[in-house]
Amino acid sequence: MSKCIPAAAVLALAIGLSAGVAHANEENAVSDPHQWLEGVEDPKALEWVKSQNAKAEAELAATPAFRTLESELLAIYDSDDKIPGVYKQGEWYYNFWKDKQNPRGLWRRTTLEEYRKPRPQWEVLIDLDALNKAEGENWVWHGADCLRPDYRRCLVALSRGGADADVTREFDLDNKAWVEGGFFREEAKGALVWIDRDTVYAFTDFGEGSLTSSGYPRIVKEWKRGTPLSSAKVVYEGTPEDMYISAGHDHTPGYERDFVVRTIAFYNDELYLRNADGSLTRVDVPNSAQKSVQREWLGLELREPWTVDGRTYQAGSLLAARFDDYMAGKRAFDVLFEPTGTTSLAGASFTKNHLVINVLDDVKNRLFVLTPGADGWTRRSLDGVPEFGTIGASAVDSDESDALWLTVTDYLTPTTLMLGDAGEDAPMPEVLKTQPAFFDGSKHVVEQHFATSKDGTRVPYFLVRPKDTAYDGSNPTLLYGYGGFEISLTPGYSGGVGKGWLEKGGTYAVANIRGGGEYGPRWHQAALKANRHRAYEDFAAVARDLIDRKVTSPAHLGIRGGSNGGLLTGNMLVHYPELFGAIVIQVPLLDMQRYNKLLAGASWMAEYGDPDKPEEWEFIRTFSPYHLFDPAKDYPATILLTSTRDDRVHPGHARKMHARMSEAGKDVRYYENIEGGHGGAADNRQAAHMDALYLTFLWQQLTKP
Repeated sequence: MSKCIPAAAVLALAIGLSAGVAHANEENAVSDPHQWLEGVEDPKALEWVKSQNAKAEAELAATPAFRTLESELLAIYDSDDKIPGVYKQGEWYYNFWKDKQNPRGLWRRTTLEEYRKPRPQWEVLIDLDALNKAEGENWVWHGADCLRPDYRRCLVALSRGGADADVTREFDLDNKAWVEGGFFREEAKGALVWIDRDTVYAFTDFGEGSLTSSGYPRIVKEWKRGTPLSSAKVVYEGTPEDMYISAGHDHTPGYERDFVVRTIAFYNDELYLRNADGSLTRVDVPNSAQKSVQREWLGLELREPWTVDGRTYQAGSLLAARFDDYMAGKRAFDVLFEPTGTTSLAGASFTKNHLVINVLDDVKNRLFVLTPGADGWTRRSLDGVPEFGTIGASAVDSDESDALWLTVTDYLTPTTLMLGDAGEDAPMPEVLKTQPAFFDGSKHVVEQHFATSKDGTRVPYFLVRPKDTAYDGSNPTLLYGYGGFEISLTPGYSGGVGKGWLEKGGTYAVANIRGGGEYGPRWHQAALKANRHRAYEDFAAVARDLIDRKVTSPAHLGIRGGSNGGLLTGNMLVHYPELFGAIVIQVPLLDMQRYNKLLAGASWMAEYGDPDKPEEWEFIRTFSPYHLFDPAKDYPATILLTSTRDDRVHPGHARKMHARMSEAGKDVRYYENIEGGHGGAADNRQAAHMDALYLTFLWQQLTKP
């Protein structure tokens, strides 16, 4: 139930804004000769970075072909014809926009009537480039939380260089100016969240001992305007071993409530209702369930089977109960979705009168409208939505109407944004915006295939190939994957991949391996911790299927992955080097013995395990590329890409891996963006440069005779 609770929103923030501090000064003896490269801003380490960057630039960026591709990608990323995605607050529709003239971006708004026009007129609220110039900063936009119901005051988050750590400043929408003496949070991981005009929840770095071992806030406080933050009232204090402590206020008229979220680890959190006297009442549901509260409804998406009052609900189910009744002890649930062998819940969004659920069936979307009534919930398909590609649905304003934002896209079809309605007699969705074609996709076709993994599991993957593909093993093919944290990879339009790969005649594949969420919690849990190898066996199975069907061959097959996907491609490098001709490893985890000591690493132990426990290191070491690298073995050509300002996955992973491979004389190159955070780039120019580097590298390697 996506918009649902402040708690859900804050929990999503906690998961999305991974952060932390490196344990740089450890008492243990250092046995790794490359550990000095973990000094993110250490002058010696940065000199090493600049030296490696220069080598990669000389090899990949010095040709006219590279400069042409980079300029083409930048034109796409800066294009005024991209769809300006909007969200509704009051009567206004807000957007954050970056283009050639505004590389750091504009926060702006317009009306729906104006938005319907091909070239809407926008009211600019914050010009980030002008702000950076005036303040001598390098701010990157992290979003704005505006206070309901009048939306006149906003808490704006700004990050230096794209890091996860950010500052919060109060902004006045009427005057379009920062509030003098307003709420302000120093640079840290965390947030301020509105309670009312003069009160916020603050969860941030309050000083020594106030962060978890993952580097997240451990304490949440209630802070009154005009008082020092140091005097703010403690609402909840977690333990150092927790992952993240946060809070939020639900502003829905008639259903105002306050919640505290104690995130113990990924897939393990507790939701508390904050009572009028300040006491907390735990919502007694499984820690592993995804929890949401919207108006009168409590929603639970189960990650594990749950037995309550003699009935067992299966993992992957979506349950609903009336919140007040549940808190009073009534344990009656309606089952709104129950998975099958091929289906999983991709999302859910409340409108004023309905709940729209998005179901994946063999990684294909279907939308259904559920409506509560005296006799339970009714269900019907949502009309007017094309039955192809990836379909998204979210409420425009769940307190006011049944309006829906609907998006449709696939690998070759530019994204379309529609305005629909969940009502039974609603008109057909209105097309508001259609993204232009940024590359010629007419010569390609999209297919879905299934590979068989080592243990017999059927693994789906998408293939985008030229219509005239010659099945002789010669096609340069890029295979992408992720396989972690219950994230599903569904078809989507990418102007960069299209222009830089498909339009050249390349073939593109996306593997829906275990560890992801394509088939719900079971698909994710099948590759956790000691079973991590299954994700890698799945990816290797897809690679072999492409080779066996003669779509490509090892010399012409390249792979790419970032973050957890960088760990994936790192494992492909050390476990299956014979399958690939080139490997791209982006913002990766690679040293799995120290990952929990670097930045946000400790927050991911529910996914990978704890390397400080000998019994868990025994299986973690089997997927730690840094330790599995063998100087005596042959490896395919490799490029590692990361960012100095990535304070989520430490750049030391990539730095050390490159150093180890380079000193062994392997075919490896390295590029580290000085800004950019975990996304790798702080603006479109940086993104175009880094994308052009990896695409040029792949094309050079995979088109060799």
